Amino acid sequence: MKLLYTPNSPYARKIRIVAAEKHIDIKLEEVVLSAPDCPVKQYNPLGKVPVLVLGDDNDSLYDSRVIAEYLDNRTPLAHLIPKDNTAKSAVRRWEALADGVCDAAVAIIMEQRKPEQKQDEAFVARQMDKVTRGLSVLNNDLGHNKWCVDDTFSLGDIAVGCMLGYIKLRFGNTIDLAGDYPNLERLQSVLVKRQSFIDSMPVPN
Repeated sequence: MKLLYTPNSPYARKIRIVAAEKHIDIKLEEVVLSAPDCPVKQYNPLGKVPVLVLGDDNDSLYDSRVIAEYLDNRTPLAHLIPKDNTAKSAVRRWEALADGVCDAAVAIIMEQRKPEQKQDEAFVARQMDKVTRGLSVLNNDLGHNKWCVDDTFSLGDIAVGCMLGYIKLRFGNTIDLAGDYPNLERLQSVLVKRQSFIDSMPVPN
């Protein structure tokens, strides 16, 4: 299996961490989405990463949630998505909200990369509102718990950790995680010590 990824995509990072935590060997192929010869569109018509190429027949999976579930079901080792329906729904909810915060954060970055006169300040404000409201809910829901769901490390923690890594990378000077979202900062301080998180750390650019 081969994973097409970009180093600072929080969604691709999620898959890299899932594979590492599950001890599943996948080949990593870094891509540049803007490059004319980028192979991503060959496997995903949406042109987005991550894409998991399954084998020589070029069959592929895309969207991080689909890939994460596929990898989690590949082996019974260290299940990251619970089998119990209630716990599974809770993990999926954490993942959905963390990914949604990432969606809004990425939208802000894309808008701010436009020429200044073409940027829509109202759009940026709406997306930032999604980011801060999402962070507040995640912070309050976590409370003083060690992990997001049932005191067990799960895909929910991975998704939140990847989102926080992206927020720190892109908004470290404007969003004060430690001051405003201390529960999330505490979780992040634990996650960044795991080898899977260390090996997939975002690269400032």
